[in-house]
Amino acid sequence: MASGYFISGTDTDSGKTVVTLGLMAQLQSRGLQVLGMKPVAAGAEQTDAGLRNSDALQLQAQASRAIAYGQINPYCFKPPIAPHLAAERAGQTIDFLEIGRCFNQLAIGADRVLVEGAGGWRVPLGPAQSISDLAVLLGLPVILVVGLRLGCINHALLSAESIRASGARLAGWIGNQVDPAMQERDANIETLKQRLDIPCLGLVPWQVPLTPQAVSDCLQLPADF
Repeated sequence: MASGYFISGTDTDSGKTVVTLGLMAQLQSRGLQVLGMKPVAAGAEQTDAGLRNSDALQLQAQASRAIAYGQINPYCFKPPIAPHLAAERAGQTIDFLEIGRCFNQLAIGADRVLVEGAGGWRVPLGPAQSISDLAVLLGLPVILVVGLRLGCINHALLSAESIRASGARLAGWIGNQVDPAMQERDANIETLKQRLDIPCLGLVPWQVPLTPQAVSDCLQLPADF
């Protein structure tokens, strides 16, 4: 069975996908077989093959082997709205057992499976379930992607508090600068390092394009990651 990580974020557009792709690239450079998964995606285009989400397609392209889209993204909804609302509009129920089945299939023959969440840690996925419940069910340690912008300290500390309260293990955090004009960036980062009290696994500066290799070069992962 593969090991893996659950990639959560302080908010929507914090940079979960670019960070996940960078993590995949760095692990692949070590000779590991690495796959990515985005169990739930809201915001997709209709194609001849069905609905396709751009983030999930990038994870599919970065995978160490060819994987069917449906295994990477079992729940895909067209409108870019909260996923529980998108599922309700589509008349679907997000089934955690189905997500677990897809994860287990991906894990066969893989060294690592990186699972990207949707939005932040407490995003609802149904009437009584959320992203946090899914991460706990999968039993994966969590990496928190902090979108570096004004307000990120509060968002990061609240997210870390909630992750720990859920019983999940918070393995580290990665800063991703989403505001190119962020004031006191370095001072904010230093505060995050002091207050989060977990390893900082990398800092991704504002740069375009954010290729998997460029992000990988910004990460400092331990040898046993």
